[in-house]
Order: sequence, then structure tokens, then C-alpha cells
Amino acid sequence: MNCKSEDLLLYAVTDRSWLNGESLCSQVEKALKGGATFLQLREKELAEEQFLREAIEIKELCKRYHVPFVINDNVNIACKIDADGVHVGQSDMDAGNVREKLGTNKIIGVSAQTVEQALLAERCGADYLGVGAVFPTGTKLDAVEVSYETLKAICDAVHIPVVAIGGIANDNIIQLKGSGVSGVAVVSAIFASKDIEAETKELCIKVREMLK
Repeated sequence: MNCKSEDLLLYAVTDRSWLNGESLCSQVEKALKGGATFLQLREKELAEEQFLREAIEIKELCKRYHVPFVINDNVNIACKIDADGVHVGQSDMDAGNVREKLGTNKIIGVSAQTVEQALLAERCGADYLGVGAVFPTGTKLDAVEVSYETLKAICDAVHIPVVAIGGIANDNIIQLKGSGVSGVAVVSAIFASKDIEAETKELCIKVREMLK
């Protein structure tokens, strides 16, 4: 396994919807200053060349803060810039193929909504799972909701860390207590905030309370 459970405490997923004239790199640095422990660069619309430049810049930033950095979906970009790893969804390349491309030392995360998907991802070499949406979310329009019971069943079934994702905010993190997750992945809870650094610090506190 190429990542530790504690790395996944507060997993930040980027979204340029709330830049408001600011650079994504600047927002990411605020999240890292606030205590984000893992970062995923997610870009669905960006041209390859611009994505590549941005990925290199944010990779260096994460390196400075000693935070693992993965690319969402784009295995080729992850290989080109030597990112720490990649996160893939169910409709993307399977974990076994990703492992062949990236090699043994890179982090592979896989999205899962069922115990069967989780077990298959683990067998194929996933290092961690992203499970959700655990709450209603407006960030991912095609998100499938995953119940607390299913989240817990997935955590009980696998031996790799699980992060909950989807609609997670300061006021509902505690509802995940006892599920077995190693941490939470958030998008708008960090990047839509008016004070990214302060909000990230508060989220870290809430996650630690939930994990006690």
C-alpha cells in the first residue's frame, strides 16, 4: 500500500468553479496551510497543455507541504509529471490497468459505491477507496448516494483505507462516526469557502472529533 490512513484525514479535491479571479494554485496553497492532508487535482474541461502546466505547479506546491498529490482520471498526465498517483472512477480505467501503467510505487485510488466494487478494486491493486456520495451533493451531478450502512459495510469488507465523499461539510461530518472511514474528501466545503484556510482548519478539527 502506497499511502497511509493518516494521509487521508482531510482529502481536498479541486474545483475551479469558485476561483472568482484567484488562481487555483493560490486556493490550493490556502487549503494546504489550513491542514489538508491529501490533494486531488480534478480538471474535466481544461486543455491538455494548460492542465499539464497547472499539474506541475500544484505538484511542486504539494511537495513543499509534504502532502500526497494525485490526478483525477488522467493517467497520462499523472505519468508525464510523475504525480504521486491517480484516482479513477468506475467508468474509467480499472485499477489493474492503471497499476500496469503507473508501476508499483504510485498511489491508486478508486471510487466505489458497493461492497462488490470495493473488493474488486482492492484485488486489482487500489491503495484506497473513495466512497460516496454519502450526503446529497451539487458538485457531481451524476453522483449516486451511498447509505451509512453501505459505507460501513465497505469499510468492514476491505483492508485498505476508505474516504467518504459527497456533500460533506462541517455540520454533518459527525454523522460518519463509527463507519470505519479513515477520513473525508471534500470539494465545495473547502474551495467554495470565503476563507479557505480557516475553513480547512475547522474541517480538520471536525474530522478528528469524528474519528475518535
